[in-house]
Amino acid sequence: MTAHEQLKAILQEDIRQLELLAEVLHQEKSVLSSADIQPLQEMTSRKNQILEGIRDRAKKKIHLLVNMGYKPNAGEPSRFIRAAGMDELHQLWKDADTRLRECQAVNQNNGRILGHLQKRLSRLTDIFRGASAQQKLYGAKGQQTNVSSTNILASA
Repeated sequence: MTAHEQLKAILQEDIRQLELLAEVLHQEKSVLSSADIQPLQEMTSRKNQILEGIRDRAKKKIHLLVNMGYKPNAGEPSRFIRAAGMDELHQLWKDADTRLRECQAVNQNNGRILGHLQKRLSRLTDIFRGASAQQKLYGAKGQQTNVSSTNILASA
């Protein structure tokens, strides 16, 4: 099998795995919006498995590209592939990159949801402990800030 064929097979596998990762991330988003958090552990292990495979194939892709004449300090690999006239590989590379960026966007959104859930849990815990003497508001970046005020009931 030539380096060209190997790279093609790796890119096709990346695309399949990134589609699977996108499915898992969308399922994770659904689970985060429900009250049932139990499946998150399984989803996390599935995500880690998929990501490990993607990392391994990324190393293989770079090695294959170097064997084909790519110099890592010369810029993006997609430029090298396009300049070499490997149109099919270039299209597969672009497809994989697009799917990767979609997965990153969904993952960031899920991270924001998790952050909000953690803040809500922290706030509820403060209320249950009675440690909520100061009111908290959200700032421009979504961070909680304490707001202190004093109410003078009487003066002598």
